[in-house]
Amino acid sequence: MNAEIIAVGSELLLGQIVNTNAKFIAEHLAEIGVDVYYQTVVGDNPGRLEEAIKTAEARADLLIFTGGLGPTKDDLTKETIAFHIGKKLVTDEVAMRSIKQFFARTKRNMTENNKKQALVIEGSKVLPNDHGMAPGMFAKQGNHYYMLLPGPPHEMEPMFINYGSPAIQEELETIERIESRVLRFFGIGESQLETEVQHIIDSQSNPTVAPLASEGEVTLRITAKHESAEIANKMIDEKEKEILQIVGQYFYGYNETTLMEALLKKLSEKQLTLACAESLTAGMFESEMAAIQGVSTMLKGGIVVYSNEAKMKLANVKKETLDQYGAVSKECAIELAENVRRLLSADIGISFTGVAGPDSLEGHPPGTVWIGITVKGKETGAHLLELAGSRNNVRRRTVKYGCYYLLQMLGK
Repeated sequence: MNAEIIAVGSELLLGQIVNTNAKFIAEHLAEIGVDVYYQTVVGDNPGRLEEAIKTAEARADLLIFTGGLGPTKDDLTKETIAFHIGKKLVTDEVAMRSIKQFFARTKRNMTENNKKQALVIEGSKVLPNDHGMAPGMFAKQGNHYYMLLPGPPHEMEPMFINYGSPAIQEELETIERIESRVLRFFGIGESQLETEVQHIIDSQSNPTVAPLASEGEVTLRITAKHESAEIANKMIDEKEKEILQIVGQYFYGYNETTLMEALLKKLSEKQLTLACAESLTAGMFESEMAAIQGVSTMLKGGIVVYSNEAKMKLANVKKETLDQYGAVSKECAIELAENVRRLLSADIGISFTGVAGPDSLEGHPPGTVWIGITVKGKETGAHLLELAGSRNNVRRRTVKYGCYYLLQMLGK
């Protein structure tokens, strides 16, 4: 079985509401082996909804609708679908009693249009709404299944889990689980990563491998399908091992793990502390660290030294260093890292200095960045970056590179 998720509501098209329902439903359909190849958003218009239904029927077995089950005139989902499949709308007495009880309990007047919410498609399986008034429904016509769910997530999610998903599973001959794992990489571009593993992508069947790009990072999603979740995950394990043999040096974590989270985990494991001196990032690195619980055992503190005066007064950078090499230099980055580590008695010192843009500085173009890293008892090093993009994009990517270089130094 494959499905198409159709979200109904002009507010979605206007950007007033984010369509989180599609994500939720797709994730849970994957757990029971139902593929989702298309997702559609359509406004509160019966003509356009009718077109969306016809298009979906040509490419999906199961059509899942969210939204448009309310009491107002623009809530037309069940009316349109009932007309499309040649069925009448009838009153569900259980739903009607529930609606009346709600108004009695809340001591509000029940208007005539609220009765509309108790209407269901004739012959459909009614999906109770334990957190609202409009019930959902599951209907079959010909070779297609139609599931109608309310739009508010707090109503839709429990309805789908408790009633919708079980109804679909009753129709499945076999239940296959779809398991996914995301591998996260940094320090390699999307095109290069794809080239390195192209032979794996070209030969994929089950599991499948798909490259995905995010801000300054690249991910590979491995997806396997099997009746046994354990076997599906073993299939993913084997494919992951094959991928990491090729590009493992750029790998840093799984699924939603961030570079900063991976770094803090490593610092915690090694019981190391860190101090920061930030120029162009202006506290961004420290702020991201501080957003993660448990950071107090690792972060000693830091200083923002945006001007040369601040670099000299707060971080003890020599005036001769700034006069001879400038603030955007390896020498300045090294002094910043070494001095902040000593000042705060940390195991590791890291510094960020450079040109965020949009103008050049000291003859260096925007995106020129030096990251200094020093570890107690070891030689200090510095990394030169030449980044492209907007001012804040350069700053964000600089922070990511700081995490990446620290992870490389600490050993993954």
